[in-house]
Amino acid sequence: MAFAKMQASAGFEGWGDEEIVKRILAGESSMYEIIMRRYNQRLYRVARGVVRDDSEAEDVMQEAYVQAYQHLRQFEGRSPFSAWLIRIAVHEALARVRRRSKFDQLDHHDDEGEALVQPTASAPDPEAIAWQGEMGRILEEMVMRLPPQYRAVFMLRDVEEMSTAETADVLEISEENVKVRLHRGRSILRRQLAHLAGARAKNAFPFMGERCDRVVRNVLRSLAAAEEAKTRSA
Repeated sequence: MAFAKMQASAGFEGWGDEEIVKRILAGESSMYEIIMRRYNQRLYRVARGVVRDDSEAEDVMQEAYVQAYQHLRQFEGRSPFSAWLIRIAVHEALARVRRRSKFDQLDHHDDEGEALVQPTASAPDPEAIAWQGEMGRILEEMVMRLPPQYRAVFMLRDVEEMSTAETADVLEISEENVKVRLHRGRSILRRQLAHLAGARAKNAFPFMGERCDRVVRNVLRSLAAAEEAKTRSA
C-alpha cells in the first residue's frame, strides 16, 4: 500500500514502460521496482501456466526479472516492453520444464489429432460450480489440465490478451500454429466455458500482497549482490 501511495503521488502510474526503462538506464535503478510491481501479476500467470507450480513460478519470475535488468540495454523497443519481458519469463519457464524432461510436447509441430487432457479427477458438476460460486477456481483448474503446448498459447492469448503475432514471437512458433493451438485448447476447455474464459481468467491465478513483496525483495537482493560483486572485481 505504501508503494502504491508513493507511486501515485510521484505520478509514476501514468508513465509508459519505455520512459521508466530510460530512467533506469540513466541510473535510477530504484525505479525497477515499478516495473516489477506492474508486471508481477502477468508474469506469475504466464509462468504458472507453464510450470504448473506456485513456488517454481515465483522462481521463474525472479530469474526473469534479474535477466531482464541485466540485459535492459538490449531492449530495442521494436515490440512492447511487456512482450519482451514475458518472452524472457516464458523462455526461463520452458527451460526449466525441459530440464526435467516433462515438456516434450511443446516443440515446433503439433501431434496429429486432438491431444488428451492430462489425467485429473473427473470434471466438477456444473450445478455444484454454480452453487459454490467458484468459477474462477474451476477455470484455473481446467486451464492447468490443458496439454502444455495449448496451455501456453491460451495463457498468452486469452488471459494476457496478447496478439497472435506477439504470442508467436514469444513462443517462437508460427502464427498459424498459435491459431491451431488456441482453437484446440479452447475446444478442450468445453464449449460452454470457452466464451467465459478470457473474462473469468482475470480473477484466477491471484498474485498480490506478501507474495508480490517477496518477489520484489528477492530480485532487489539479487541485483544488489551482483552490483556489489561487480564493484569488488573492478
